Amino acid sequence: MSYCTSRFRTVRRRAIAVSVGSVGVGGAHPIRLQSMTTSDTQDVAATVRQSIALAEVGCEIVRITAPNVAASKCLKDIRAQFTAAGFGHVPLVADIHFLPSAAMEAVEHVEKIRVNPGNYADKKKFAVREYSDAAYDAELQRLHESFSPLVLRCKTLGRAMRIGTNHGSLSDRIMNRYGDTPLGMVESALEFLRIAESHRYRALILSMKASNPKVMIQAYRLLVQRMAEEDMHYPLHLGVTEAGDGEDGRIKSAIGIGSLLLDGLGDTIRVSLTEDSVYEIPVARAIADKAMSLWRPEPAGAPPTREADAVDPYHFTKRETTTLTLAESCLVGPEQPPRVIVRVPSVAALAPAAAALASPKFNDTPAEGLLAPIAGPGDLAELCAVLGATARLPAFLALELSPALPPDLLQPLLAMSRGRIVIVRAFAAHETEALRGFADLARRHRHFLAAQIAPEDFPALAPALRALGDEALWFTLGAHDPAAGHAIGAYRRLAEALRGIHSRAPIWIRNTTGTAVRGDNTFLSKLLEASFLTGALLCDGLGDLVSIETEMDAERATKLAYNVLQGAGARSSKTEFVACPSCGRTLFDLQTTTQRIRAQTGHLKGVKLAIMGCIVNGPGEMADADFGYVGGAPGKINLYVGKNCVQYNIPQAEADARLIALIKEHGKWVEPGPATA
Repeated sequence: MSYCTSRFRTVRRRAIAVSVGSVGVGGAHPIRLQSMTTSDTQDVAATVRQSIALAEVGCEIVRITAPNVAASKCLKDIRAQFTAAGFGHVPLVADIHFLPSAAMEAVEHVEKIRVNPGNYADKKKFAVREYSDAAYDAELQRLHESFSPLVLRCKTLGRAMRIGTNHGSLSDRIMNRYGDTPLGMVESALEFLRIAESHRYRALILSMKASNPKVMIQAYRLLVQRMAEEDMHYPLHLGVTEAGDGEDGRIKSAIGIGSLLLDGLGDTIRVSLTEDSVYEIPVARAIADKAMSLWRPEPAGAPPTREADAVDPYHFTKRETTTLTLAESCLVGPEQPPRVIVRVPSVAALAPAAAALASPKFNDTPAEGLLAPIAGPGDLAELCAVLGATARLPAFLALELSPALPPDLLQPLLAMSRGRIVIVRAFAAHETEALRGFADLARRHRHFLAAQIAPEDFPALAPALRALGDEALWFTLGAHDPAAGHAIGAYRRLAEALRGIHSRAPIWIRNTTGTAVRGDNTFLSKLLEASFLTGALLCDGLGDLVSIETEMDAERATKLAYNVLQGAGARSSKTEFVACPSCGRTLFDLQTTTQRIRAQTGHLKGVKLAIMGCIVNGPGEMADADFGYVGGAPGKINLYVGKNCVQYNIPQAEADARLIALIKEHGKWVEPGPATA
């Protein structure tokens, strides 16, 4: 059974509708937007002010931390004052981690309870233990006894509940049996879900959050499949936890949330940014609008025909490709990172773009190829002059040809070029001879052909493609018809078509205005589009070259491409930060601390740093980071290596220097160069 109806077009998953106060989630309801207050919950006035600010910018469900019984009791006054301010229609959610007693108090005052199954009624000591079946069953019985009172009270009061699994806080029981895996995340949630179902309580919403978009995507997919096997169809709350701030946080969130929404999964979302919470809502709104513009309802009645492809959606495996040498230091192949191509608007713009991108600040983020349009013979003549005069160009040039240009016009250019040329041309189903001609031309001069072939045209061209083999060939797509599905699906179909002819040729992911879901000209829209398309495909193991062609400023396009590659875990070009959004548990100012540490360590290519305001998800997330900076007590910081705390209760004034010393001690430190200093 697949996790979705189609991986090529967006068919919304059928989930039951759950009422969170007066707000419906799932069913035929739109995607609901959520966020969280960052104040101390016991500061009632501040929490009410933040709740109002969130509601005023479009937050439909507001979450408030309830770390103890005293904080939970404050929810009564918060709810009353929030309602008195005119926001009685906006439900409140109590965020519970460790204390069932706090949950039992909170459920009296708010419309929804969120519990973390890794922390609720469980202990996490990273203990290694082999559980027998009998011992495991005894643990489940203990869990049933601890969780049932909250379930029954929610049922009596008509409250909703989110079972919110977090990759960083799986219980020792789950870790020992299933490991730190998407399967472990799913099993953790299912344990609680089955207890709720045993009491016939079904006002449930599920989440599978992780700071790694690949893990998060796989966990949600697996959860949906496992629930369907047990005839469960609960709504999903989507989010990438600890995504960070700025462009990086938005990209990570869009990769994880967008990939799932375009597969039809997800009913409510939160974009978790290390920024003021009000800034999360516009990003969430833009993501939701793009997804809902593509959604189609799942057909009622007979089970739909499910379309699938060869990608394993539950385990990451990079598509195997042949190796091509674009330059001595630039290869495309199975062991290589995706290569970055930057489009310029004209041949005349090639030399200025090449000069700008030769700056030392691009040493770690090079534009390995430049793409220019070639409309006619005049452009070719101008290009020959540019190649003769320009001392430094990237590893290769990609030339997008007008279909009217015959192959013989390219002969002089290909013969004189000192670097590699990639001929980019679209081929329709009837252009078998043109395909052969351009492929032979490229190979004769030791260059490449990027063939742009729509998946529906592959059957007609398949005999010629099989005969040509993979030598010097790439494949890509052009403008996309939204009526046929989404651009992610089109590239998945392309990969399937190549598999059908046993081709291992590289795939070039092009982000163009023609692949946009619901495009506008804002930078946020371009960022989300690139994250949706390139990020989702990379997380599926597809894509060997990428270009962000919606951003015509060469420097910004290069930076955005590398940030998307970093967010998808496909290519590291700088330090990666796992930074949680603030909440009432946070023990230091996350925003200023993250910015301060980034300024000192952001040049450490390939290093992953976690900055956590408290211990709730801290130790677990340390397992996915090289080093961790975690609030241990007011004014005190704990430092981690992996998931192990190695220094306790450091005064915050000393913590930055101690973190840098720890990085140096483990051989991960390099001094910043001129471009990063």
